[in-house]
Amino acid sequence: MTYRAIALAVLLAPTPVLAQDAPPQFTPVPVDEHIYAGGWEHFVGGGVAVFDCNGDALPEIFAAGGTNPAQLFINTATDTVSFETNTPDALAITGVTGAYPLDIDSDGLTDLAILRVGPDLLLKGQGACQFTPFDTLGFTSGDHWTTAFSATWEQGQSLPTLAFGTYVDRSDPDGPFQACDATQLYRPNGDGFAAPIPLAPGYCALSLLFSDWGRTGRADLRVSNDRHYYVRGGQEQLWAMESPPRLYDAQAHWQPYSIWGMGIASRDLTGDGFPEVYLTSMGDQKLQQFDPSAGGPAWRDVTYDFGTTAHRPHTGSDGRPSTGWHAQFGDVGNDGRDDIFVSKGNVEQMPGSAMEDPNSLLQQTQTGQFKEVAAQAGIATMARSRGAALADFNADGLLDLVVVNRRAPVEVYQNTTPDPGNWLTVSLTQAGPNPNATGSFIELQTEQGLQTHEITIGGGHASGQATPDHFGLGAATTAQLRVIWPDGQASGWETVQANQHLTLSR
Repeated sequence: MTYRAIALAVLLAPTPVLAQDAPPQFTPVPVDEHIYAGGWEHFVGGGVAVFDCNGDALPEIFAAGGTNPAQLFINTATDTVSFETNTPDALAITGVTGAYPLDIDSDGLTDLAILRVGPDLLLKGQGACQFTPFDTLGFTSGDHWTTAFSATWEQGQSLPTLAFGTYVDRSDPDGPFQACDATQLYRPNGDGFAAPIPLAPGYCALSLLFSDWGRTGRADLRVSNDRHYYVRGGQEQLWAMESPPRLYDAQAHWQPYSIWGMGIASRDLTGDGFPEVYLTSMGDQKLQQFDPSAGGPAWRDVTYDFGTTAHRPHTGSDGRPSTGWHAQFGDVGNDGRDDIFVSKGNVEQMPGSAMEDPNSLLQQTQTGQFKEVAAQAGIATMARSRGAALADFNADGLLDLVVVNRRAPVEVYQNTTPDPGNWLTVSLTQAGPNPNATGSFIELQTEQGLQTHEITIGGGHASGQATPDHFGLGAATTAQLRVIWPDGQASGWETVQANQHLTLSR
């Protein structure tokens, strides 16, 4: 394994003196107006893709527009975050609900899986932020209402396995209630994709995530479903990626769980190497801790134990229940502890839910508990938020924020937290298929403990990223780092310096 500092300068900083659990700070960034709009078929969706499409190591923003054309924001950051809009014709399309970046054909250029009300699209990256439809993969999409996506590379395959989560079947005359469509699974067939496999029953998926939850070397597909439409009999799902796929049940230690599921986020919070799961919903947000002793996919609800409820607005005058959408883990203060961002907003005019529903930022404190700090951080706006992303837009080692809103302009914030901790970003590369090593686990050890990040494509709410993996290090100036690659081979532990962008080549 070799370690290579990329073209961005290595930023070596003195050991920070961290304020004890001080709230992070964000500053709004002016950008061209862009609004996710549309009728009832765009009540859900509204995602954003974050990825570098012009090779300058600064990530762009591709924002869904619904009935408005989707829009590409080109990153023009120097010391401060800035963007200008320049959307090629191939991306200026309507009906877009979300997008996920990934290198489908392993040519070193990022491609896009675009979710739509209508046929979904796979667009091939050409470099210089230009895209064309794939014409060699045999991918065909029905006229679905797609609201979720995830991808993984199954063993021995040269193409990824793709999962598109569909919502209500608009062609069902008895809909929309109890008319949920099935998730569509595309597996490789030689140099292209086979016809999609419907994963039925479907319960109106709003988030999908392939994850090697048991550290067995195989990623299974977790599905978060919207109870508002399946009404009865449905639940959250986990599909074993066998041939054919198998739905986990109680005999396999899966615990039935029914919520108004919107988004999935996954991260190991306990240091045992197994990822916990954060689930957003209409009414409450749930943190579930993995139980490796159960012998199967069992998670225990620890929402109140960790203080991650976020079930009602934390500021303003509306006391009705919150509606959570996108969820993402990230260390926004670089203190070595993951925080949780949750975008919130009423579906449209749901009378039992808060209309003034500010986004949440749950900061993890030194005790491992979480506290709400969005208002102090300056990001507690009242728009109907949907998709979002925490990403470092100006390469300063701090996670910034973009939020897509329904019927309100997109918001971008620069992280301006004073005296943050040290940090490290890591990109993985390997030869052949799956060049960005999706399915790897990066392990980082400091005196604070072990951080484990799984490299995945999916989760959140209609929002994906292809950006370097970000670690906060706190006061540590060095760390021990290793990678468990997708085939299970582990690198040796290496000492790395803080405050740099690393590319790890297999």
